[in-house]
Amino acid sequence: MKRWILVWLAATLSLSAQETRREAVHASANPADDARPNSDRVPDVYAINATVQRVVVLRFRFGTDLLAGLQRMVKEEKIRNALILSGFGSVRNFQVHQVSNRDLPPRDVFVKSPTAPADIVSMSGVITEGRVHPHITLANADKAFGGHLEPGTNVFTFAVVALGVLADDVDLSRVDDWNNR
Repeated sequence: MKRWILVWLAATLSLSAQETRREAVHASANPADDARPNSDRVPDVYAINATVQRVVVLRFRFGTDLLAGLQRMVKEEKIRNALILSGFGSVRNFQVHQVSNRDLPPRDVFVKSPTAPADIVSMSGVITEGRVHPHITLANADKAFGGHLEPGTNVFTFAVVALGVLADDVDLSRVDDWNNR
C-alpha cells in the first residue's frame, strides 16, 4: 500500500510539474502611445449594429487543435466577420494566455499544460476581417480558468463551436485594438 501511494504521488507531481508559464509584452510601435491619455473622440462605450446572417456550427473530433481547426473553418466557410456565440466539449491539454498587468502596454502570461484534460465550459470572441480572436473557459475537478485560446489546445471527446456570421461590411476592426481609447 505504501509503495502504491508513493507511485501515485510521483505520478501526480510529474503531471502537475508539466504546466509551464511564460510572460510576453505587447510592445507598441510607438511607446509614447501607451502613455497617452484616452481621447475625447472615442466614447466610453459605443454600439455596432449588425444582423446575424447565418449561424455556423462547427464540430471538432478527438485530437484536433481547436484554434487551428477554427481558423481553417473560418477560411473554408469564407467568414470575414462573426461572433463566437458559444462553445462546449472537452480538451486533452491546453494553452491559454491571460493579461498579467494593469498598465499599457499589456503583458500576457501563457499557461500551457500538455497533459491536463479539462471541460470546455464556454467560448466567446470575435472574428474580424478573417482574424480569429477566441476566448475559452475551461474547468477541471479543482477550478475553472480561461483566457485567450492558443495553439496546442487539443480536443478530447469532441468540441462544438457556434459562430454568428455578420455581413462583410460590418466594421469590427477596432473592437480589440487597445490603442482605440
